[in-house]
Amino acid sequence: MKPAEIRALNDQQISALIDELREEWRHLRFEHAVGRLSKTARIGEIKRDIARLKTIQTERVMSEQIAAALAAEQASVNERGAR
Repeated sequence: MKPAEIRALNDQQISALIDELREEWRHLRFEHAVGRLSKTARIGEIKRDIARLKTIQTERVMSEQIAAALAAEQASVNERGAR
């Protein structure tokens, strides 16, 4: 999955996709352990997709925190200037 595709999703869709991919990852690890998995590269693909999803999820949280901190700082500066 490409980062642009992930950024087009909302937070709930990203969380649901992470859960779905984790379940598939568990299933593939089991299949690999018992020797029934023919495409082992899929395990790595899923791990990378999960990492991409979690990275974008973290980016969103961090940007919200930064925006809140900047707004609080600006309010503080405005309050000091009004005195």
